[in-house]
Amino acid sequence: VYPTFAYWRVHFLGGRSMNRYQPIQFGRAGGSQVNRYFSGTLFVGSLISEVSPAYAMTHKLTRLGKLQMPGEYAQTVITCQSATDTTLLPRDVFDYVFVDPPFGNNLHYSELNFSWEAWLKVLTQRDPEAVMDKGRHRTLADYQDLMAKAFEEIDRVLKPGRWVTVEFHNSQNRVWNAIQEAILRAGFVVADVRTLDKQQETYKQSIQKLVKQDLVISAYQPRTGFERRFLEQGGREDGAWDFVRQHLAQLPVVVESPPSLARGGDEGGAGGGVLEVVAERQAYLLYDRMVAFHIQRGFSVPLGAAEFYAGLRQRFPERDGMYFLPAQAAEYDRRRLQVSRVEQLALFVTNEESAVQWLRRVLDPGTGTGPQTYQELQPHFLRELHQARHEALPELSELLAQSFLQDDQDRWYLPDPGRQEDLEKLRERSLLREFQEYAQGKGRLKLFRTEAVRAGFKRAWHDRDYPLIIRVAERLPESVLQEDAGLLMYYDNALMRAEPTDEQGRLL
Repeated sequence: VYPTFAYWRVHFLGGRSMNRYQPIQFGRAGGSQVNRYFSGTLFVGSLISEVSPAYAMTHKLTRLGKLQMPGEYAQTVITCQSATDTTLLPRDVFDYVFVDPPFGNNLHYSELNFSWEAWLKVLTQRDPEAVMDKGRHRTLADYQDLMAKAFEEIDRVLKPGRWVTVEFHNSQNRVWNAIQEAILRAGFVVADVRTLDKQQETYKQSIQKLVKQDLVISAYQPRTGFERRFLEQGGREDGAWDFVRQHLAQLPVVVESPPSLARGGDEGGAGGGVLEVVAERQAYLLYDRMVAFHIQRGFSVPLGAAEFYAGLRQRFPERDGMYFLPAQAAEYDRRRLQVSRVEQLALFVTNEESAVQWLRRVLDPGTGTGPQTYQELQPHFLRELHQARHEALPELSELLAQSFLQDDQDRWYLPDPGRQEDLEKLRERSLLREFQEYAQGKGRLKLFRTEAVRAGFKRAWHDRDYPLIIRVAERLPESVLQEDAGLLMYYDNALMRAEPTDEQGRLL
């Protein structure tokens, strides 16, 4: 029976305190203020419109009376339960999952929901709530662990080879890295990260001046056959290249922006559109994904960066700084002829890694101007430089000498793959010497080379020296460790594998 006391009580609150005032409806002033509820919002708005239950229910009961329940064989299930425990659901049943998880410390849902729940006299259990909260001593690590358990359950109920999309919003890098680490820890592989502009700000975004755009992460679950093969040959080069092939197969081949959205309004070319660079197809991100895939599964990384980049050029066709499978390259070439240009991603120089990437892009004739002298490079380099406070960034001349070659006209250029590998090994040796100084020291590190720490963590991981990773990581500033996804990945996995032997066996 619909008009029960509980129903009227809920509707009375919804029709008064939760009913927002909207002066314009369907393009005209005024109009009915019924059903202007805050959909999915857990707090009372600043401007409400009170309507009586009798007025609000005039036509609602008639519509509810026509409601048809799902038939006996309808494939629909609605359940309310914790995302960290979905044991009521069988394994491998979903083709696709979309989740909009709690955003770290942006919203404390149980507190915001209190006014609504006080009317219903049913209060949320706050203990399992996946938020960061100083008052309850809930740290970023606690939040990350709960998120990882939720993604592990999603992995359990999702069919092999299928996708999950995660919509996320937080302006802090450390929280963003924590959610990505939780996704990787559950066994997923991140394939794409994009921004979503919802156009309309929420009440909290408006008063706290928060970022309006959400980030949308698309990740997939590796197919069972590939996962089995990888576990058999993990830690070997063949396994690394098998991962790259299946990862490239999952990535979008072409992302096109219409002329109206293209920067500068360029509408030239056959179709007038603009192709966007798919970031995940760039060499350095493919390397990062390969490294993460090995580390999350407890294997040593079989290829250094220079070896990996050389292998990419030998095995996969390259277009506009992106790598493709042969059939994908043919499709990209066809679409490339139909647009005006390719929009390059913005790249700011904040540390040594991004500095080398920037130099590679500028000195590559395909994506930049080609060979340049130090005098030509320096003013452009300084303009893009946004050095992190903790970063002991080498001088531009040292960066060039370590990773590039110079011709007889004093112009710096990209070395051929064979020579690049030799240069990379010399650079890695220098970084490891610096890392040894960090490993032998005590106290917090205030100024250091992040690339040296990353190189040292990679070598320690290969040697299974997990205590060394933990010891150096705990010398880093907390903000740096939490905001660098690569360092955080090594540290979290070293912590897990520094547990007793039976736990290591379970993880490996």
